[in-house]
Amino acid sequence: MPKVTIHNLEVRFQVDGDDGAVFTHLFNMHIKAWAKLYEDECARVKHAETERRFTEGEGRPW
Repeated sequence: MPKVTIHNLEVRFQVDGDDGAVFTHLFNMHIKAWAKLYEDECARVKHAETERRFTEGEGRPW
């Protein structure tokens, strides 16, 4: 998976109540969801590499 570097990020929103608390809650919720997707993809890649190594090592094309 390609790496992404964010050099500058500006976020503007308007909410009722404590803006900082709302932003923190939404940011944490979405960053956790993104991290889960990223970790799942990394696990799939690792599993595929392990399977490929196993089948290549055995010389079986399954």
